[in-house]
Amino acid sequence: MKITLSEVTDKIKSAQKIIVTAHINPDGDAIGSSLALMQILEILNKDVTVFIDDSIPFKFNILPRVQSINRPIENNEKISADLMIILDTQPDRIGRVLNMIDAPILNIDHHITNEGNSVDWLFLNPNAAATCEIIYELTKIINFKLTLDIAHCLYAGLATDTGFFNYANTKPNTLRVAADLVEAGVKPNVIAEEMERKSLADFKGLAETLKTVEFFFEGKVCGLFVSEEISHIVDTTEGIIDLIRVIDGVEIAFLLTCKERNLCRVSMRSRTVDVSAIARNLGGGGHIRAAGCSISAPFMVAKQILLNEIEKSIIGLK
Repeated sequence: MKITLSEVTDKIKSAQKIIVTAHINPDGDAIGSSLALMQILEILNKDVTVFIDDSIPFKFNILPRVQSINRPIENNEKISADLMIILDTQPDRIGRVLNMIDAPILNIDHHITNEGNSVDWLFLNPNAAATCEIIYELTKIINFKLTLDIAHCLYAGLATDTGFFNYANTKPNTLRVAADLVEAGVKPNVIAEEMERKSLADFKGLAETLKTVEFFFEGKVCGLFVSEEISHIVDTTEGIIDLIRVIDGVEIAFLLTCKERNLCRVSMRSRTVDVSAIARNLGGGGHIRAAGCSISAPFMVAKQILLNEIEKSIIGLK
């Protein structure tokens, strides 16, 4: 059931033990919104725990309380709670967390492809540039005074999901929110410098990944491929796709990453094509210009499945 942001506050107020989670392969928005909401709930005297079923890229270590994020452990015991809040995604992308929590589900998201399946309540604002923008609006409704730590988390998510305000999802309200966060004490240059940092392993992985670049369909599509062998030396692939999406003539850029022998993840960026439709056809979702999915198949099979789906979307492009 779709609800308003005011109704979201009612659900939060009526719950005491709350689990917060976000999607696997977490980005700045998933991590920032989770940490910000956790701290807000703690100040509201809630018993809150954050679970994310994946590793956290080291560059997000700058974010306050990032060490509070837990990974699921393998056991058969469910954790009971009054409410589970899923941020920045649908339930099918939170991994093992979905089956380990026994609680009603409140889903807060900004991805237009989210149809609210398998949740009790959905708040969806596809006009928001990031889930962090929604969490900021939530603080306004509950008349919550931002702390600097919370502002840092929200700004990091907002900045990274907009490509530091370069992407098409940057709207006037996005910049107003960013200005308020800066007024709260956030230093944009510090966040930017930390987000740009790469470990030596990341740099080596980037070099190996760039060697895999391929062009398809007369140069309209460009792909990078992180095979199982390369994945062992890559800590994170975040940001790599941005290096090829800017190539002249490329309408769709994608990154195909082997996570396990029969599981691959796809990230896509586009200039004109609705890549959310491609992702949705493959069981994923996202935005019109940025989307992703997982393909349960061996690496080379997944590559062909993806290219077949992309081909359907670029027919007729000049």
